[in-house]
Amino acid sequence: MANQRELEGSIHVDLKRQETYGGYLQLDRLLHAQAPRSSQHDELLFIIQHQTSELWMKLMLHELDAALAFVKRDELEPCFKIFARVAHIQRMLFEQWAVLETMTPSEYLTFRDALGRSSGFQSYQYRAIEFMLGNKDENLLLPHRDDREVHAWLKQRLEQPSLYDEFLRLLARKGYPLPKDRLERDFTKPYLRSDAVVAVFKAVYEAPEQHWEAYEMAEKLVDVEERFQLWRFRHMKTVHRIIGHKMGTGGSSGVAFLKRALDLTFFPELWDVRTELTPPPSAKR
Repeated sequence: MANQRELEGSIHVDLKRQETYGGYLQLDRLLHAQAPRSSQHDELLFIIQHQTSELWMKLMLHELDAALAFVKRDELEPCFKIFARVAHIQRMLFEQWAVLETMTPSEYLTFRDALGRSSGFQSYQYRAIEFMLGNKDENLLLPHRDDREVHAWLKQRLEQPSLYDEFLRLLARKGYPLPKDRLERDFTKPYLRSDAVVAVFKAVYEAPEQHWEAYEMAEKLVDVEERFQLWRFRHMKTVHRIIGHKMGTGGSSGVAFLKRALDLTFFPELWDVRTELTPPPSAKR
């Protein structure tokens, strides 16, 4: 018996270009989008690593935009399926660092100069995700001021309420006592922690069965932030492993700059409320 699978007669083999797998996915464009600037073997890995990360970030933004739209319509339950998908996207982004870490410092140095001043800090999709999650800073638009279209797109995202802002506004519409200064503010500025917001989430966490949707949404947001911070940490350690404490190609201090990002938080009250919680009376018996 031949070690061969018979081609079934019903399989389409007479195809026009627009009906093919490659045509649908535009593989001719996708697979020719890698243009190494050196002859070094490992530069292709570096390019594909970052291009695929950008594709996953595009999908993550697509999903977070959908979640934001549901929150604005006071619909939390559909968000939970979206966040389940976002979790897997974040896992893919995290695991990709393992592939890049197979490249040694010596191998990276053979083509590092080819990058010029390009840097992941200039990723406008990464910046959009940060804005969506609440890390607002108008200075982060500066690297994009020479690209009008990208700058306008990011500026719009900077100015709109973050996912957390919209969640707080939803809670206010449902009668939770959220302070007005957290609901109506300059959304281009970083979100500032509020004791009053911590108190609201304390009530939610103390009786989750009475506030199930708010409780579940809060936990989904914590999941997103924890995975984002793990991604940041893995990024920092990968950079440390490959370039040590050299300056980044984009002009930053490199590892030191990436470490400072680990101190930033998107949803401060969702973390602080954990400190405020005490065992329920039934648990003390």
